[in-house]
Amino acid sequence: MKIIGMTIFFLLFHSIHISSDAVDLVVTYQGEAIANVSRAEVSVPFFDEPVIDEEKLKQLMEEIDKKVYQEAVDATINENGAIVPEKAGYQMDRKKFREMLYSYFFTNDSAKVEVPMMKIFPNVDSELLANIRTQQIGQYVTYFNHKNEERSHNIFLASEAINNHVVFPGKTFSFNKVVGKRTEEKGYLPAPEIVEGELTEGIGGGICQVSSTLYNAVDRAGVQMIERYSHSKKVPYVPPGRDATVSWYGPDFTFKNNLNQPLLIRSKTIDGKVMINIFSSEQIEYTPREVPDAS
Repeated sequence: MKIIGMTIFFLLFHSIHISSDAVDLVVTYQGEAIANVSRAEVSVPFFDEPVIDEEKLKQLMEEIDKKVYQEAVDATINENGAIVPEKAGYQMDRKKFREMLYSYFFTNDSAKVEVPMMKIFPNVDSELLANIRTQQIGQYVTYFNHKNEERSHNIFLASEAINNHVVFPGKTFSFNKVVGKRTEEKGYLPAPEIVEGELTEGIGGGICQVSSTLYNAVDRAGVQMIERYSHSKKVPYVPPGRDATVSWYGPDFTFKNNLNQPLLIRSKTIDGKVMINIFSSEQIEYTPREVPDAS
């Protein structure tokens, strides 16, 4: 209603006749045309004059934003221990684009506009990463048969998915959310897994070893557990009761960073071992817990 009211105000006090058949607005990005917009595409009739339709405008902006959006990339630590700097992202500045479209709408001239962009800052930059990699507060290692290639591959993918993830104070980590759905399209393979107490084949079999290793690592750091479930059958890679089963349509493993500093998860697989370390800054205040080693 607010947008329609603005349009009516312009019509009444500026006495502009708007032709819905007038020539297009050409929208460009980095000099290349990405959309042609006519007045009819973003308007609805109001008495004898068209007015801007807010829903149509919103849809147009979403379509354009999809074409120009660049996701921000967090800083990470590579396999050699060096920090890979962050990269800023970019998205359409919707406020400025709306102003441009209104300016075009109330003329009968054609126009060409470059999509106005605004920077998206990454959550984790190099300075933060350098600060929170200094103090190890949790660590755990589990072992697997590296000759089982399918299961080993799934373990590697899940380990890579959580590696370099930063959990800020007060935030909750979800294994399912961070790792995502385990699918063949993402490279996961069929491998043995436990379902309702029975050993069966499933896409992504083996990733529960990663979630279980992570559980024990963060437990040693003294964080707050939110959601954790054990398998219905004993697993060989952790002591009894120390596992954390996960499934995309079922249980998740979640914990909350209830400490005063961000937590950095470092995870890797090598020579039949899943190795997860939890780091933070020198200013971290935590109470470590005793957790039995895997055999």
